[in-house]
Amino acid sequence: MTTPHRTPNWLIKVYGSEHGIPHYHLHSPDGRAVVAIEDGTVFAGSVPARTLAEARAWAADHTADLLAEWRTLNPTL
Repeated sequence: MTTPHRTPNWLIKVYGSEHGIPHYHLHSPDGRAVVAIEDGTVFAGSVPARTLAEARAWAADHTADLLAEWRTLNPTL
């Protein structure tokens, strides 16, 4: 597991031994969500709209880095 980005209010984590489409886990004090790296779709959980918007904006600027991290941690998937 790595934490590619952290703010005072939320953080993004990428885990190994995962399945499905490449995604990150978004954690905040008010919720958790699983978000697709490539298009920002939330497919599990929920976080406040502002948190999601901030995380999606950061992830959009770092898509290649997040995908590389996903592939490093999940090489056979």
